[in-house]
Amino acid sequence: MRIGHGYDAHRLVQGRELILGGVQIPYEKGLEGHSDADVLIHAVIDSLLGAACLGDIGGMFPDSDPAYKDADSLKLLKRAFIEIKAKGLIIGNIDITVIAQAPKLKPYILKMRQNIAEACETEIENISVKATTEEGMGFTGTLEGISAHAVCLLD
Repeated sequence: MRIGHGYDAHRLVQGRELILGGVQIPYEKGLEGHSDADVLIHAVIDSLLGAACLGDIGGMFPDSDPAYKDADSLKLLKRAFIEIKAKGLIIGNIDITVIAQAPKLKPYILKMRQNIAEACETEIENISVKATTEEGMGFTGTLEGISAHAVCLLD
C-alpha cells in the first residue's frame, strides 16, 4: 500500500469561472491559474503522483507549456491515472477536503465524487469530498482564495 498527500491553493479573481471537482459552480469569482485552476482536482493529482513516486502536477503538466493553458483538470487527472495504472497500482480510496469560505459546496459534492471516480476508474464509494471554512481566518476565510488537501491510498 502507498499513501499520497496533495495540496493546492489558488487566488479568487473576477472574470473566471469557478471549477471545483470538475463542476462549474455559480459564483461571482473564479480561480486564477494556467489551467482551469481546479484546486480540488490538482490536490488529487498530486496525492496520486506522490503515492506512486511520479513527481508532482507541475512536473507532469508544467504551466510553462501552452498545451495546458485553460486545460480541463479532469482530463489531466485521467492522464495522470493512466500513469498510475501503468505502474500496476489501483485506487484504494481518496479523501479530499476543500477549504472555502464561500460559496457553499454541499449541492455539488456528489457530482464531484462521480467525476473523480470516473476519471480514476473506481467506485464512488472510494471517493470522499468534504468542504469546510476557516471561520473568516486566513486567505480562504477572507475570500482571497480556495485551497484543497487530498490524501489517497494506492494498492
